[in-house]
Amino acid sequence: MAKSFFGVFFVIIAIVVVGIYSLNIEANSAADSHSIANSIYDIDATNIDGAKVNLGKYKNKVLLFVNTASQCGYTPQYKGLQAIYDKYKERGFVVLGFPTNNFGGQEPGTDKEIKEFCTLRYKVTFPMFAKISVKGKDKHPLYKYLTSEESNPKFAGEITWNFNKFLANDKGKIIARFSSKETPESKEVTDAIEKAIGEIENESD
Repeated sequence: MAKSFFGVFFVIIAIVVVGIYSLNIEANSAADSHSIANSIYDIDATNIDGAKVNLGKYKNKVLLFVNTASQCGYTPQYKGLQAIYDKYKERGFVVLGFPTNNFGGQEPGTDKEIKEFCTLRYKVTFPMFAKISVKGKDKHPLYKYLTSEESNPKFAGEITWNFNKFLANDKGKIIARFSSKETPESKEVTDAIEKAIGEIENESD
């Protein structure tokens, strides 16, 4: 009788524990879902100099988000990014660079070192931000937004390597995504930029 009682008791305890565990998983999933911003303009980031920046300051601009690294085979794309920034910045286009050490440890430097590298080697003048994570548990809110099917269903998916690129129109909608292999000056990238800029210019006519 006692054995039967304890058997039932332990079964009940096991059911309760499993139930609590399941509720925690659901709660965490819900929390993760709600942690995704409604818009890129709701997201704050820290720039390369340590100042807080709300991405809402870039409303009405065409934006190219790029996760960068200083010791990558694609690092020379900094030159192309600066080139297209120079070419289109007067027409409402901005490149936003986000250094990350997620891939191959190819961005080991401090923010100060990264800034010096970009400025001296590639004469970068487009906005650069503090080093962030673009994947994993510590993924930055911007990259949660960019990679989530909930917020970016057409172009969602994990970042595959350094220098992935997302293009947003002047309303903050993600309208294109480019792999690391697609260079900033490529026809695919520049055609998409020019189309987005053209839509702004047509609206103002």
